[in-house]
Amino acid sequence: MMTELVLLEVADRVATITLNRPDARNALNGDLLDALTSTVAAMDADDGVDVLVLTGADPAFCAGLDLKAVAAGDKRLMETAPTSDMPVPDRGPFGTVDKPLIGAVNGFAITGGFEIALACDFLIASENARFADTHARVGLQPWWGLSVLLPQAIGVRRARQMSATGNFIDARTALEWGLVNQVVPHADLLGVARRLAADIVSGNQAAVRRILKTYAENELLDGHDSWLNESAVAEAWVSGGQVTDLEANRRAVIARGREQA
Repeated sequence: MMTELVLLEVADRVATITLNRPDARNALNGDLLDALTSTVAAMDADDGVDVLVLTGADPAFCAGLDLKAVAAGDKRLMETAPTSDMPVPDRGPFGTVDKPLIGAVNGFAITGGFEIALACDFLIASENARFADTHARVGLQPWWGLSVLLPQAIGVRRARQMSATGNFIDARTALEWGLVNQVVPHADLLGVARRLAADIVSGNQAAVRRILKTYAENELLDGHDSWLNESAVAEAWVSGGQVTDLEANRRAVIARGREQA
């Protein structure tokens, strides 16, 4: 019986997507990559889902490309590199994802698996998480944005160190370097990620998605133009009639703030 390569659980408007090839450390062959990208796209388009959580079946998050599959001629993995005419938001392992995507990194995230983690909006790490860029060690080059996204996360000098050495960093180092937002006990990982997802679900979804889109747009602009872009987005948001129930929303924010104080 064939094992389902991607597990999907939807509850309370949160889709939990699990890479499920544990015997291969969730390494990406063509079938797994196809299943993963199609599942992410389907959940991004599903009106019953507001937030996506991505994780791996223990003991790994994702060990990167299945080099045995590549050597055996599986061309699907090598055909995912962006072309010069591809819009920047469509590049990377998933292309454009409008909804928040939380990475729950449960174990090793290596090379292509590391790039999948970097494609998430933010990362929560198990204490078992480990990260490495081994592209140079296996004689490959990144094409899902690692050389762009990793320096943004940890700074260019640390990124150069990781890529040149191929050395692993542990979860605590990843937290100190700004790669992950939080490190939690392994057993608590999905619970924490889902609680954060629930916090997002409780907000204005149109506003959440527009703010995340603004972040993505501003990453492609310099400081001057990013400020102008933010102002233009805000003006269009107000003039487009997106601001409703402002007083009720203000009271709800104050009440929530008191609960969290």
